[in-house]
Amino acid sequence: MNNELYRQLPSISEVLESDDARLLIDEFGAGAVKHAARLELAVARVKIAQGAEMFDATTLPLAIRMRLLQLSRAEGRRAINATGILLHTGLGRAPLSETACSSLALARGYSVLQTDRATGERSLREINLEAMLRELTGCEAATVVNNNAAATMLILNSLAANREVVISRGQLIEIGGAYRMTDVMAMSGCRLREVGCTNRTHLRDYENAINEDTGALIHVHTSNYRVRGFAGTPPIRELAALGRKRGLPVIDDLGSGALVNLSRWGLADEPLVADSLKAGADVVCFSGDKLICGPQSGIICGRKEIVEKIRKNPFARMFRVCKLTLAALETTLLHFLNGDYETEIPFYRFLSRPMEELRQAAGELITALAGHRASFSAVASSAHIGSGSIPDEEIPSCAVSIKPENLSVGELSRRLRCSFPGVFGRIQNDEVLLDLRTVFPDEIETLATCVAGALEPGP
Repeated sequence: MNNELYRQLPSISEVLESDDARLLIDEFGAGAVKHAARLELAVARVKIAQGAEMFDATTLPLAIRMRLLQLSRAEGRRAINATGILLHTGLGRAPLSETACSSLALARGYSVLQTDRATGERSLREINLEAMLRELTGCEAATVVNNNAAATMLILNSLAANREVVISRGQLIEIGGAYRMTDVMAMSGCRLREVGCTNRTHLRDYENAINEDTGALIHVHTSNYRVRGFAGTPPIRELAALGRKRGLPVIDDLGSGALVNLSRWGLADEPLVADSLKAGADVVCFSGDKLICGPQSGIICGRKEIVEKIRKNPFARMFRVCKLTLAALETTLLHFLNGDYETEIPFYRFLSRPMEELRQAAGELITALAGHRASFSAVASSAHIGSGSIPDEEIPSCAVSIKPENLSVGELSRRLRCSFPGVFGRIQNDEVLLDLRTVFPDEIETLATCVAGALEPGP
């Protein structure tokens, strides 16, 4: 049976010579259509190999067109985040501020990246970023790399290659994508020296582990999980004091990288970068695309001599960021300097949205969907920060529940993801929930159109 289905698949030349393909070529270009056709035929072969019982050639032009839209149109990459997860890694984490987006547009051509305006000589590419971080965190110097994993590895390699680094056993974290602190430490060239127990580590455990081969002490914020009950680890202040006493650098990997307290939104505070440095950490690292809400990046702040040593490491060039990242990150940090981050950065606007506004948005969406083949209702929901930040904190929210009449919730969810733009909600109690806390106010009309289209009969 499989051989017969394989024989039904058209060749690339047959696809490209069809009337449908000619229309697609006029719209998207011959090379793009050929590429998309190859990919769709490969998908068909996989389905046949997995036991598909039929191949419908009439659906191929539409599948190719959908793939072309995803590849070549901005709308094909756009997503409406109705999951209630504010920093959704799969959906690009923090949405950028309007000013950061404007900076990206301006930086797409020639831009002043690494040239001193006064002298015309080569300069430090993160010079503006460093100045802002000095003011925001109190650090002596700062640099930036392409993500916080790279920052951690670069610090370890620069300070403790071929030497031991002491870490609490309870801080040997693993985060999404199989990122493990143990692997990063091994790749950096240092040797792991774990101390204490999973739930409790004492300062004496660090002190007893220090020997002539010790290169550094590291503290890692367990941002994506919490250990409750009989648990504890020395605060960074005590670890920094021990480091000074024994002449060892102390590293603080903060993960999410908070610049402001989150208690104003009723959330538990994440450790502040400024507080870690003030407590005596020699160097700290954190993400630029989580609680700072900039582009993907890893920021390193600390003592000047340490940051200079990191800059001279050959890995630093491998991990450095481009002009677009710098432009967006600098503009994002300006919001923290100006104190307008709560109104200008979408993440903080979403945190601040009152429940009444969310209930009103739910009502607007339900009204727009009246008459379609499903039942709709506004329900209480819980949003989350996401991306490993404050994992056990819930944020009150409001969602629209959808119970489709003629298709399963799984099929409705698939259709929503495949719409333009893609709509991402969650399935709960055999309903599709669209959480409004993470939906921009001006997306309600588009969201209604996508839901209505997904509920209509058809593939």
